[in-house]
Amino acid sequence: MDTPFPYDKFVTGKNFIGRKSDCTILSNLLSQGEHVTIYEPPKTGKTSLIQQALFSMRFMNRTFTVGQFSVLNIRTVDDFLLRYGSTVIRMVASTPTEYARIVAEYLQGTHFVFDENAFADRDQLLSRGWDLDDEDVKAVLRLPFRIAEDRGKPLILIIDEFQNVNETEDGDRILRPLDAIIKEEAVQGRKSFSFIFCGSMVNAMKGIFETSLLFHRHVTRIKLSPVDEREIADHVVKGFLSGGKVLDKDLLIGACRLFQGHFWYINHFASICDSMSKGYIMEPVLVDALGSLIAVHEPRFRAMVSGLTTHQVNLLRATVDGNTRFSASEIIRKYSLNSSANVKRVKDALMKKEILTFDADDKPSFLDPLFEYWVKKYYYELPE
Repeated sequence: MDTPFPYDKFVTGKNFIGRKSDCTILSNLLSQGEHVTIYEPPKTGKTSLIQQALFSMRFMNRTFTVGQFSVLNIRTVDDFLLRYGSTVIRMVASTPTEYARIVAEYLQGTHFVFDENAFADRDQLLSRGWDLDDEDVKAVLRLPFRIAEDRGKPLILIIDEFQNVNETEDGDRILRPLDAIIKEEAVQGRKSFSFIFCGSMVNAMKGIFETSLLFHRHVTRIKLSPVDEREIADHVVKGFLSGGKVLDKDLLIGACRLFQGHFWYINHFASICDSMSKGYIMEPVLVDALGSLIAVHEPRFRAMVSGLTTHQVNLLRATVDGNTRFSASEIIRKYSLNSSANVKRVKDALMKKEILTFDADDKPSFLDPLFEYWVKKYYYELPE
C-alpha cells in the first residue's frame, strides 16, 4: 500500500526530498566513469541517493548496467571474491552457457571455474577449483574493468557494507590489489566501469578511504548534504494533507530539529502520528508519537550503553556536556578519565562501536541523533 511516509525502503521521485546537488554530482561522476564512496550512518539516505541518481541518468538516456551485492554476511576473502565475480558475470550474462564462456574467457589460467553441479544445486555461478592465490585475486578484481572495456558499455557495481571487507581474515588481500588496479586503470584512461562503495559504519569506512590513504584521489567521497528542515516539514505536511489531516508546520520543524534531519526517523515518526490521529494533529499526539518511537528503539540503545566501560560512559557524558578537549587535565579529572593515553583508547573504542565520530578538528558528534536524545534524557536524565 502506498504511504506518504515510507521508511521501510529507499525512495525516489516525489518522495526524494532535497539533496538535488548531491544527486547531480553523483550522476556526473558515474557518467564520467569515476569511482565513488558514500559512507553515512544507517538509514540516512545512501541508497535513495544512488537510486535517484541512476533514475536521473536513465531519464537522460544514458545507457549502463548496474550490479549490486552486500558484504554484510561475508567473513572470508574467498567468499568476497566469489560473490564479487558472480555479481559481475550476472551483469552481462543470463544463461549457464554464457556464464561458462565468460569464466573460460576472462578467468582462464586461474583457479576459478564454472561448476555446472554447483550452479544447478545452489545457484552458485562461480566456484574455486583450488586454493586461490594472489594472481587469482587480481584476475577477478579486474574482471569488470575488462568486460566493460571489451563490450563498450558502461558498468556500475554497487558494493554495500564495504567496510566489512576488514572483517575477513585479511582485508588487505582485497583492498591493496583493488587499489592498485583502480590506479592502473586510471593511468590507462579507461572510464567504462565505476564502483560505488557504500558503508553504514562511518568510522570503519574512514579507516579505509581516509586513514589508510588507499584509493587516494581515485575514489571520490560524496557526503550527504543536510536537508533543509522547512523542506522536510513541507513534504510531511503535504503527506498529512493527502489523508485529510492538518499539522502545525512549526511543531513539525521542532521535530525535524530533534531528529537532525534524519529522514528515516522523521518518516517513522510521521507514520506513528498518522496512525494515532484524526483531523487536526495536536502537540500531545507528537509527544505520544515520540514516546512510541523511543520505545521501539530503546532496547537497541540499552544494549549499546550496556556494552560500554565506565571510562567510555564518562567520555560520552563529557561529550553530552559539550566538551571537546578531552585530554585537558581538568576534563580528565572531572570525568575520571585517568590519563590522556587512556582518553585516546576510549575515543578509539567509541569510534569502533560507531557511537561517536570525530571531525578534522577532533570535535565529537553522535552518529545517531535519536540515540543522542535518548542518552541525554533517559540515560543521564538531563533536563531538556
